[in-house]
Amino acid sequence: MLSKRIFETDFKTALNEELEKKDLTVKELADQTGIPVSTLYKVTMGERDPRLSTVKKIVSVLEQERNRFIAVIGAKFILDSLEFRELPFNGKTYVIRGYSANSLEECIIAAARAEKDGAAGIVCAPILASIIEKIVDVPVSMLRPDQSCVRDAIGVVGRKIG
Repeated sequence: MLSKRIFETDFKTALNEELEKKDLTVKELADQTGIPVSTLYKVTMGERDPRLSTVKKIVSVLEQERNRFIAVIGAKFILDSLEFRELPFNGKTYVIRGYSANSLEECIIAAARAEKDGAAGIVCAPILASIIEKIVDVPVSMLRPDQSCVRDAIGVVGRKIG
């Protein structure tokens, strides 16, 4: 993963390794990023340190799959009941990846793991969303049960107490 390797080595080495691994030429990378070929050649030769905007463009192209999934954190039965595993949005298709959790601690761990795995965003229970937002650097959204779910849950409790 390029973004991790950048911090373990220098940018030039990490970029060259990634280009070789993906069997990409500097010209192909330039076409995909919109960065001038001459700039990329200087970066790959170590003659120039890239600007942050250049690094972001390179990483977004070379790690496209990294930002292609949305994590859903919930109890296993909720994850098992999901009727879809992909969701098209704004011309991109996001894979939905479930992270099973049954306690507050497990939810926090799942959120940290999802972000580390490269989640583009996280969906979780309302009670967790405000906590998770303080921990991760990706968008967080909360599950909002529809009225039928709330009505069914109230019915279960009503039968138990009635």
